[in-house]
Amino acid sequence: MGYKKKSNGDLAFDLVITLISIMIILIIAYPLYFVVIASFSKPEAVLGGKISLWPVGFNLKSYTMILQENKIWTGYRNTILYTVLGTMINLVLSTLAAFSLSRKDMPLRTPLTFVISFTMLFGGGMIPVYMVVKNLKLTDTIWSMVIPNAINTYNLLVMKNYFQSSIPEEMQEAAAIDGCNHFQTLLKVVLPLSKPIVAVITLFYAVGHWNAFFNAIIYLRNQKLYPLQIILRDILLQNSLEAVGGDMTGMYEKVMQGETMKYALIIVACLPVLIFYPFVQKYFSKGIMVGAIKG
Repeated sequence: MGYKKKSNGDLAFDLVITLISIMIILIIAYPLYFVVIASFSKPEAVLGGKISLWPVGFNLKSYTMILQENKIWTGYRNTILYTVLGTMINLVLSTLAAFSLSRKDMPLRTPLTFVISFTMLFGGGMIPVYMVVKNLKLTDTIWSMVIPNAINTYNLLVMKNYFQSSIPEEMQEAAAIDGCNHFQTLLKVVLPLSKPIVAVITLFYAVGHWNAFFNAIIYLRNQKLYPLQIILRDILLQNSLEAVGGDMTGMYEKVMQGETMKYALIIVACLPVLIFYPFVQKYFSKGIMVGAIKG
């Protein structure tokens, strides 16, 4: 078949779509870019609205002040611990539950799926959950950051649908004929064929743990257990309070530096996730589309 030349209408349509796409990208990307260049600029330039495309008066003082805080490194350590441990617990429990609910020979599969789905619409409430965590003596421990949210219902259902739609039932039956039990079937047959959905769910859980701060506010009193998000908030608030309580000269300097510091805090908090994301991005579209649409 020969190459069919596009008509003028098709070329005009492609041009319009391209221009619209470029506009959308700029609208989404520029605020993120602005955060980066503002964090490297002088505070006076940020407050004066002089930042547009490039940093004005290259300045690393905000990053220096942040990274000199020992609490930052403590927060990083805690957040990494909560993210790794919490994501492992999430994946193990979600995978076991999703695999069980995806099998047609599981007793009461439909009622159990309904009960689990019901929790997406109605929850027990914050106070009852807090009382449960407190009575289990999990408050002020690392477990209060990973146990209460051990399974996300949406992620569980997406993984269940993926197992049902993408793993042929005949392969599981063949594994059973070869002598595999359910656990061996999961490890040797299902999981090797489920890398896309496992990568997607890992990303969802890991980002959720990395950004988590509400559980820390409720369950933690020991500052040595605070995650990074709480530490960054406290640094920003402390800087503002010191500015209000200081003399006029010191107040002006702290207010100025606080303007660029808040942008630097955003970069410090987001950088690990931005580094991690490209490694699982190639699985993202395939995993989430197949898992969410087919049921």
